[in-house]
Formats: sequence, structure tokens, C-alpha cells
Amino acid sequence: MTINDALDKLLKLALADEELKNKLIATENAKEPMEEFCRIATENGCPIALGDLLALNETLWNNLLKSTNGGATFPIDEWSDTYEQFISSLK
Repeated sequence: MTINDALDKLLKLALADEELKNKLIATENAKEPMEEFCRIATENGCPIALGDLLALNETLWNNLLKSTNGGATFPIDEWSDTYEQFISSLK
């Protein structure tokens, strides 16, 4: 299962299960939000490693920068990451 498959599956599960949804949203308040998110995802049959989640963010940002009229030299501060986008989709 790819990370995108795991995230899609987790989103469907969370939207159908209010308790899981609330647990995932509550990770925002954890000491290590992304680690807690990955732990909960994996416990629910959607294996997501922290490194894979961070790599997905890096790949996304790199592709966006490369596609900007010859490439930008710096990222845009307001771009959110995969974790933030996922949590926003649950709210």
C-alpha cells in the first residue's frame, strides 16, 4: 500500500467513524503531532511511517517549485503540508 493509498483509506475510515476522526484531529495537540498521527493511522490498518509522510511533503513542494515558470528559489510560507491538509479535510 502506498502512502497515498493509506491516506485515502484513512480519510474514508475517519469520515465514517466519529471516534477515529476525533482522535486524528486531537493529534494537533500532541507533543509530536505527526508521530501520533502515524501511530493512529497504522493502528487502524493504514500504515504510514513518519519518514514517508515527510518525504511526500518534500516531493510535493519540490514539484510545485519546479513547475513555477522556470522554478522558484524559495518555498511559499503559507503552503501547508500533507498532515495539515489531511486534518483540515476532517474538520
